[in-house]
Amino acid sequence: MPEHSQSLDRMFHALADPYRRSMVERLSQGPASVKELAAPGNMALPSVLKHLKVLEAGGIVMSEKSGRVRTYRMQPEALGAIEQWVAERKGNWNRAFDRLEEAMIAYPEQAEQKP
Repeated sequence: MPEHSQSLDRMFHALADPYRRSMVERLSQGPASVKELAAPGNMALPSVLKHLKVLEAGGIVMSEKSGRVRTYRMQPEALGAIEQWVAERKGNWNRAFDRLEEAMIAYPEQAEQKP
């Protein structure tokens, strides 16, 4: 399996959980500490850290530690790979619909030409 595919798998896995998606929503507004990310869900810090590790492994967030506080932030261009993957699929569908439209337009002309 290509590395690009494995990277996408990790991203989609990380985003599959609603709590992790809410963390991404929060981090898209700016950096936050683990404690700040835990507050809305009343989740224990070890559970929050597990979720953040999944997001970090997926390349979606990054962290840095200053003293005793670990701060998370969105990884620049984090969702670019997903956006590109979706755009490629969308392009494939659009080309397929364009071919279908061309075939439908050409079909009456072919029917009229038959003896």
